[in-house]
Amino acid sequence: MLSPAQAAGNAENGKTLAYTCAGCHGIPDYKNAYPSYRVPKIAGQNEGYLLNALKAYRNGDRQHPTMSAQASSFSEQDLADLAAYLASRKAQ
Repeated sequence: MLSPAQAAGNAENGKTLAYTCAGCHGIPDYKNAYPSYRVPKIAGQNEGYLLNALKAYRNGDRQHPTMSAQASSFSEQDLADLAAYLASRKAQ
């Protein structure tokens, strides 16, 4: 559940923004080349978790060059919209 201080996400706009996410997170059993790890599935995750994770990448509290770059390119509302859309997707 989102706290009142967090923006309400617009899943329709999030769908438009999420095209970049699918490049890694939309590939079944995708593994990053270096460092080698499995890319997590994000469809169907809790909206609050997704929003907090995206903010943490943007703020530098979570470290991953690609995710930090992606998250920093979005506004606060964009992050809320992405989280709303991804949470609305069926887990695969």
